[in-house]
Amino acid sequence: MASDRSFIEYVIEQSGLDDRISFKRMFGEYGIYIDGKIVAFACDNSLFVKTADATAALTANLPRRPPYAVAKPYPVADELLDDAEQLQALLLATAAAMPEPKPRKTARRSRK
Repeated sequence: MASDRSFIEYVIEQSGLDDRISFKRMFGEYGIYIDGKIVAFACDNSLFVKTADATAALTANLPRRPPYAVAKPYPVADELLDDAEQLQALLLATAAAMPEPKPRKTARRSRK
């Protein structure tokens, strides 16, 4: 079952990150981005946060499960959705731990 758009909008609103947070449709679900870095996935109306050594303490008490059948387990931050301060702290810490996005290649025009 795919995530509802209303769930994504709720996550965005609760984060309090305004223009810094965005989402993209991915494989029938959604990727959540902060400043262009992917930090989480919304799958089946649950928020799966990317793992990083720097966020281990913040995710230590969160349940873990795979977002889809063949995936590795990720921390599920659903219980933080009603605590905007903790949710924002986790998302910002995750963004800080993620590498910068790779620059997009520009299309080459053929010369005739």
